[in-house]
Amino acid sequence: MSYLRYAALGDSFTEGVGDPDPDLPNGVRGWADRVADELARLDPQSRYANLAIRGRKLGPVIDEQVGPALALDPDLITIYAGGNDILRPKVDIDALMSDYDDAVARLSASGARIVLFTAHDPGGWPLFNALRGRFAIYNEGVREIADRHGATIVDFWRIEDYRDVRLWDFDRLHMSSAGHQRMAIAVLDALGVDHSLRPLELAPLPELSAAQQRAENWRWLTEFAGPWIGRRLRGTSSGDALSPKYPTLR
Repeated sequence: MSYLRYAALGDSFTEGVGDPDPDLPNGVRGWADRVADELARLDPQSRYANLAIRGRKLGPVIDEQVGPALALDPDLITIYAGGNDILRPKVDIDALMSDYDDAVARLSASGARIVLFTAHDPGGWPLFNALRGRFAIYNEGVREIADRHGATIVDFWRIEDYRDVRLWDFDRLHMSSAGHQRMAIAVLDALGVDHSLRPLELAPLPELSAAQQRAENWRWLTEFAGPWIGRRLRGTSSGDALSPKYPTLR
């Protein structure tokens, strides 16, 4: 099966944060680009738009991306949204999922193939472990939405490969290049699309002493966790000054 008009919606997960490429818009590649490359390999007429912007909560994803995506008349739409809402100190998950359901209903009514994602299991990450219950509730809501609208689901929570730290970027929040490659494989497999992707070769796991591990944790706290928490408190986002990578089909 091939798709000729693919639109990707969402936040940093779909924009490609953690998979750097300075030659591309916003300086990142990501799993959606990798999926699009495979679709184009199968059919050179295939076109791709990526409207995702890092830091976007569900409301802005719906308000800024759903309408423009539908205007492109896509036959394939991927959307992941709501993760940034779950990370806020307070969130009404029932209201969040109701809004998500309405958005997916609009997308599904277009006749396009819709792909949704559960969130990754944050258990084991110190900063996010306390939110594990929230993510589990969110994931069940996503599964219900997928069932209701006949969407394809990529169950990120259940992909065991992501227990490997090498599939994660330094910030421990975004996937590394190897993680994005693995996600592209999961999406293409879920769609039943024949593809040539294989997992990227991983470097050996570093053997860190206790002192080196403490130093690494401190670097993570000062270079990522501290600034990230600061943006949450100020109500700002790393994507505030950014535009979509590919707002039209290319």
